[in-house]
Amino acid sequence: MTSNAAAIAGGLDYLDDPLVPPERPLLMPVQSSTRSSRRMGRARPRPDTGTLVSRLFVATTTFALTAIATYEMINVVAVTEVSWLQGVFAALFAVTFLWIALPCASAMLGFLHLVRKSGREPPQLSPGPLGRNVLVMPVYNEDPTRTCLALEAMGRDLDANGAADNFEIFILSDTRDEAIARQEEIAIRNLRRALGPDLTVYYRRRALNTGRKAGNIADFVRRWGGRYDHMVVLDADSMMSAETLIYLARAMALDPRAGIIQTVPMLAGRSTLFARMQQFATRIYGPIIAEGLAAWHGRESNFWGHNAIIRTRAFAQSAGLPELSGRKPFGGHIMSHDFVEAALMVRAGWSVYMVPELKGSYEECPPSLIDLAGRDRRWAQGNLQHIKVIGAKKLALMSRIHLLVGIMSYLASPLWLAMIAIGLALATQAHFTHPDYFPEGFNLFPRWPVFDSERALQLFTFTMGVLLLPKVLGVLAALLNPAERQACGGGLAVVLGMVAETLLSALIAPVMMLLQTRWVMEIVMGRDSGWNAQRRDDGSLPFSTIFGNHYGQMLFGAVMAAAAYTVSVDTFLWLSPVTIGLVLAPLLSWLTAQVSAGIAFRRARLFLIPEEVPAQA
Repeated sequence: MTSNAAAIAGGLDYLDDPLVPPERPLLMPVQSSTRSSRRMGRARPRPDTGTLVSRLFVATTTFALTAIATYEMINVVAVTEVSWLQGVFAALFAVTFLWIALPCASAMLGFLHLVRKSGREPPQLSPGPLGRNVLVMPVYNEDPTRTCLALEAMGRDLDANGAADNFEIFILSDTRDEAIARQEEIAIRNLRRALGPDLTVYYRRRALNTGRKAGNIADFVRRWGGRYDHMVVLDADSMMSAETLIYLARAMALDPRAGIIQTVPMLAGRSTLFARMQQFATRIYGPIIAEGLAAWHGRESNFWGHNAIIRTRAFAQSAGLPELSGRKPFGGHIMSHDFVEAALMVRAGWSVYMVPELKGSYEECPPSLIDLAGRDRRWAQGNLQHIKVIGAKKLALMSRIHLLVGIMSYLASPLWLAMIAIGLALATQAHFTHPDYFPEGFNLFPRWPVFDSERALQLFTFTMGVLLLPKVLGVLAALLNPAERQACGGGLAVVLGMVAETLLSALIAPVMMLLQTRWVMEIVMGRDSGWNAQRRDDGSLPFSTIFGNHYGQMLFGAVMAAAAYTVSVDTFLWLSPVTIGLVLAPLLSWLTAQVSAGIAFRRARLFLIPEEVPAQA
């Protein structure tokens, strides 16, 4: 057993191990929710005129779309006067519609920005120093061969671009499996030999994984943060080109107020149908979404936890995470730490922004719906924890909005389900309750129940337009860019891919609604998500495994469809977009988890992305 392995077995981290450098500690104080750590003499940067105009556009468009849709909904459900149940239904509709109107407005803004630009290349930077940088990769029970191959590719790319002297690699392990830990040390030593003396590789495995990933990063900063001007935080499935890494280092060195510069990672490297669908969506819709977010977030943007560069001293001064009061799942260590770290750095006067034009930043996506659900459970708990953070003192308004959007991204599902349940109750009431044509008091004419079917159809069309507009604008932007269009297989492949992706997403959406509702209920009841390693392989899942995870949604959908049919055929048809996806959940999840299905779609030239189009020739 090597000295490092022996130290781990004994529960200690030895500082004289050859796999770690001498410590250069930085103080990283825990931040308070009642007072700010803003730097002396540095006020929070004010948004420029363009950012303010963008925010006004997004806010006005979002609330205007929601107001129009809610007004139409009230008129659709009104029967002479609005009952309390109809009022609740309309209120739930307004809240849920708001969260589809916001991304629509942001995508509209992003499309306007994108078509106004001459190209998608990032702005050119003046020659200058890169500073001392480190690629930080936290790992937890990951396949060491996969992670080290990615790091080797990045290291060789940096060396080929003459930047190896400005970068080091530091793998931060929280692995609990001793067999994987032994493989990690072997893989790290092989990586060091492969990269040679030009690019240094370090490795540290913690004895205690306190604070999970955020605690892993904080431990690194407190022990070795003083060695580096900037750190590029990676996930175990991250890949970044040397050009992108050099750009980020130079941009950070040239911008003394920058605290975090975030890239927009593209999804790539998977073969299942589910993964290919996500890869296509991020490639076609992602650019306008990223452009829109960058425009109205400005220099008070968000941090997604990886594929970004961070000013190390600013992070140490500003982003020490407190423990939340109370018991898990709402209390304890902050799980979705990235949103909070960005908010704390903005509060302290540092700028956080993204460069949407910057290419060469990649990550992998979950290969199946079941894998996405497992990851989503942790994200749900992490985002709902932010209920305890959103009221912290002196946070920027934009930071509070980021936290609120994350919270609502999971609360929207139970609200959507509640709206469906109330809608079914209203339909049942209308069908089985005898109408009172002549209520008490003088009435010259009967009071007929009113249901404006034409208005209902108009509202449905309007809602579908708001849902689909970001996709249509993304496709239009790709079609207007010849290089992008050809890189994704041509115009017809892009359009047909959007149609196929929309249909599959519509079927999957009700399944995710039920899953996220379940997550929220479990979290409210006090159930912690735990911390499990993600499945990184691209293998298909057997039907028995998938059926065991989805039979509950299938039964729920069948019962809902039967209840709706009992009420009326119209009610059955109204709920069919939801019930079809639920009834087909096992089959849909199994089909989309198959590599063979992904290959079949690729042969049909659907869901193509630039990395694989040359292989089609």
